[in-house]
Amino acid sequence: MDIKRVGIVGCGVMGSGIAQLCSQTGYDVLVSDINDELLNKGLLSLDRSLTKRIEKRKLSQQDKDTILSHIHGTTNIKDFHRCDVMIEAVFENLDVKRKIFAELDAVCHQHAILATNTGSLSVIDMAKATKRMDKVLGLHFFNPPQVMRLVELVKTIATSNESAEIGREFAVSLGKTVVIAPDVPGFLANRLMAPLGLNAIRMLEAGLATKEDIDTAAKLGANMPMGPLERADLIGLDIILQGNEAMYQEYKDHMYAPPILLKRMVAAGWLGRKTGKGFYEYDKETES
Repeated sequence: MDIKRVGIVGCGVMGSGIAQLCSQTGYDVLVSDINDELLNKGLLSLDRSLTKRIEKRKLSQQDKDTILSHIHGTTNIKDFHRCDVMIEAVFENLDVKRKIFAELDAVCHQHAILATNTGSLSVIDMAKATKRMDKVLGLHFFNPPQVMRLVELVKTIATSNESAEIGREFAVSLGKTVVIAPDVPGFLANRLMAPLGLNAIRMLEAGLATKEDIDTAAKLGANMPMGPLERADLIGLDIILQGNEAMYQEYKDHMYAPPILLKRMVAAGWLGRKTGKGFYEYDKETES
């Protein structure tokens, strides 16, 4: 299939980042959110991201203008009728995602691929809200999607080989390395990384070391680019909690059980960079 137009539902951190990635690769992009305020906030964040690249001399003003010219916003899901690939990138709530997939199924042309960016939820549970289960798959990007090289392509038991290949070629066209993941909670990467991240939180909770020393040990001892507590702040502690709760419910393995400290921090609204406070404190203006 000749992919020209990409639609993205959700203009938050991941949605706006995926929109930027697709546009700078040459695709026409239509991105939506539930209201004008959230849509404009996401588009402003995208604009700032490009401006930072100009300041770092990784992008020219002309390049920025070209990228932005290929991105359009909407609050009407019916506008996605001409898109060839749809990527849902809203928060991790299965009921919300199922509703979105049902709506997309009704408005998108019959050959369109419908993908979700979920990192933990069942893709087949979203697919069954449609009449095209063979064309539904997962395209799990990592934060920030403009930088992180990996995409997990989640192939459900109903996803056709043809649809999976279209999804793989699309991700490769974005400059990504693709791994094929099963439709199980955590897929591959999060299932590998979750125990390490949760153990870092348990170590901090038990007072075994400071957050700085835990992160330094991971970075210098395991050659990780970012410590597990720093990484949790970047992803969002609410996302970390949701993902691990899903894995724990499925596998009943204690290594995926969210620590009490994580639950309490989410309850307090300390979600990481996006709120200005997580395991570390941040300048929200700088992080936006």
